[in-house]
Amino acid sequence: MTDAEIIETLGGATAVARRLGFKTPDGARRVHNWIKRGIPPRVKLDHAALFKKAATSMKATATAPARGEAQEAA
Repeated sequence: MTDAEIIETLGGATAVARRLGFKTPDGARRVHNWIKRGIPPRVKLDHAALFKKAATSMKATATAPARGEAQEAA
């Protein structure tokens, strides 16, 4: 899972900036830069619960069958 996927899972750059307490638009711009550069390790450590939630959410989505797959298997 990439940092870009984590940011997308959490609702995008603006949503992540708000959750981290950054003022917009500069905060959203800052978070948007992380899509290319990666989320700074210090931010991941300081807000571990938020990023762990995103990782857990992504794993659950990845293992869930698609809508049509469940019916085809039956």
